[in-house]
Amino acid sequence: MKKLNLITIILCFSLTLSAGIKHEKFKNKQAINIDKWEVLDITFKAKASKQNPFTEQFDAVFTSPSGNKIKVPGFFNGKNEWVLRFSAKEKGAWTYKTTSAIAALNNKVGTVEVSSNAYNNVKGAIEIPKHDSRHFYYEDGTPYSLMAFECDWLYALDYKNSDGLPRTTQLLNTIKENGFNQVVMNVYTFDINLAHNGEWTRDEKLKNHPEHDFGGDLEIFPFLGNNEEPDYSMLNVEFFKKLDRTISLMHDKEIVSHLMIYVWNKLVNWPDMYSEADDMYYDYVAKRYGAFPNVMWDVSKEALFYGRADDDYILERLRRLRNQNPFDRTITVHDYGFCKRHSDEVDYISRQTWNLALYQDMISDYRKFKNKPIFNIEHGGYEKSPYYVFPGSYTDAAYCLKRNYQCIFAGAYSTYYWQAAAWNVIIWNPFEQPEDFYQPKFEYFKHLTDFFTKYPITDYEPSPHRNQSGYAMKKNGEEQYLFYVPKETYQFRAQFMFDSEKEIKPVAFKWFNTLTGEYSKEVNATKKQDFVSPWEGVADAILVMMK
Repeated sequence: MKKLNLITIILCFSLTLSAGIKHEKFKNKQAINIDKWEVLDITFKAKASKQNPFTEQFDAVFTSPSGNKIKVPGFFNGKNEWVLRFSAKEKGAWTYKTTSAIAALNNKVGTVEVSSNAYNNVKGAIEIPKHDSRHFYYEDGTPYSLMAFECDWLYALDYKNSDGLPRTTQLLNTIKENGFNQVVMNVYTFDINLAHNGEWTRDEKLKNHPEHDFGGDLEIFPFLGNNEEPDYSMLNVEFFKKLDRTISLMHDKEIVSHLMIYVWNKLVNWPDMYSEADDMYYDYVAKRYGAFPNVMWDVSKEALFYGRADDDYILERLRRLRNQNPFDRTITVHDYGFCKRHSDEVDYISRQTWNLALYQDMISDYRKFKNKPIFNIEHGGYEKSPYYVFPGSYTDAAYCLKRNYQCIFAGAYSTYYWQAAAWNVIIWNPFEQPEDFYQPKFEYFKHLTDFFTKYPITDYEPSPHRNQSGYAMKKNGEEQYLFYVPKETYQFRAQFMFDSEKEIKPVAFKWFNTLTGEYSKEVNATKKQDFVSPWEGVADAILVMMK
């Protein structure tokens, strides 16, 4: 136990030494030094000229060393404090000048000197380059092999801890160690009771473990008041200061926040659509989190599934977000029907399908959307947990893993769900629970991401005409294939890899075990043959074959 406590202390101490958000009080004509992709808050003091400070106009035009200009919105941070939040991918001296109806915030000028990033592992924001519009990349050009982990209530995990984020740190460390590099999360959500006509009710076992239940907390709300008695006249700045800590910690750990601004089916008492309060909340989120390089925007979870919003509203929200997106963070809408109808309005396609024929759905999307990444944000696999939360259609860990591979082999990105982390229930330390608690198979995804680090998906494209008892991908410009072979497959044929001449060029091949990460010995085949996985009947495998 002492050893564990020491590790925890070291982790917390390391957190204090990480990049975080750099805070600088404004001084006229000052020069501030930051690293590339570091988040900077320049703070100002001024009294608001309006009764509602959240509706005040305050922004600054930043000019890059190469002459590019971006208009960065400022935001009110409580107690007469105002913030310009900034980050940059271009090195050199950036200048800025503010504009505001508040005299104390108007015509303020300064310089931000951006140097090479001191944290060598930081690669910048996620973007979709013109040279490869099917895939995600970091701003430094490194491929971003998105593998997401859903945790809608992440913001609540350490909300009431003013001293730090020990639970959040432990959970993020665990998921990062197991290959996940994105968290699908909500800005705010409330509860699941009574949703879907009472179908989603709490597991009785949670009464014995209330520390794992984060839904229905009336002390947490982004507006004044609470979710039962909201006061939409003002926003709750303390809520957003707490969320800052979570997003900043994720940035330090190189974990992307797939940030869903709304959610309709979790009993949130939202203000009326298009109302002043609705716009105030939406605009504030955009202003406050757009500078974080690790943010990817999503207008709403299941945006059109529950009858609250229509296409016109989501289109207006999209355009509103783009007008306040000076850092060009990617934007999508968690609704496949909307993405299909308005593919030009989103940066990538969000897919949600529980169909058994998942691969066929995803390969159809791959063919349909030739110039955009496809992200299956929910495929119906919810790995089981100690609690019954929401099981989707598939709960077996190996089968949930298979559905992620089906997405990848169809040219799409995917998400993992665990019932004890995705929704109101969060077990942040799953491997420290009692022996009778189910432990998730996170390690399966470490093996998955390790494999696609060795064989980057940006180098391969689906090759469905080569599918036989599994799925095929071909390396661009080379005679190298990856074949996903289910454990039920007795033998696999890839005769096309062999030349028809008498002199047959050897074909090198090896197998990869998707459950253990183990590779077989690489051998050469010199004649046409059937291939049998060494884990036939035990684990799905990938056959790596090359001439």
